[in-house]
Amino acid sequence: MLKTLEPQVAQILENTDLEVDIRLKKVCDLLKKSVPYYNWVGFYFKNGDKQELKLGPYAGEPTDHTIIPFGKGICGQVAVSNENFVVPDVAAQDNYIACSLTVKSEIVIPLFLNGENIGQIDIDSNTPDPFTEEDERFLEFVNQKVAQIL
Repeated sequence: MLKTLEPQVAQILENTDLEVDIRLKKVCDLLKKSVPYYNWVGFYFKNGDKQELKLGPYAGEPTDHTIIPFGKGICGQVAVSNENFVVPDVAAQDNYIACSLTVKSEIVIPLFLNGENIGQIDIDSNTPDPFTEEDERFLEFVNQKVAQIL
């Protein structure tokens, strides 16, 4: 199912008539709308030279977590590890920052530009343990396409 979204993601991101943030927001909206267990979809980006992430475009409930220090929470850990992080059960994570009581699981995939981790795509799900390797590969594809327009 996720594979079928790839052409739509590419089409959105390649639309140079729209600003980058608008394209990213449209991708978030598409993923949230199309994948039943993607309940919150957003991008975080490195905040200048600071050791923190800043919230970018997203789709879902508003979040208080607009700035996340490196190392804090799942997103902050990915900023340091440069590796995908799939959390089947957020309640079992010591270093988890709760965005919403309804969130049961999370997946975070780093976004690389010229080999540097400049951000990530973050997805929260209200479904326990829904993420598979297919989600990881699909979100890596999304990030590769995003990197091409940054």
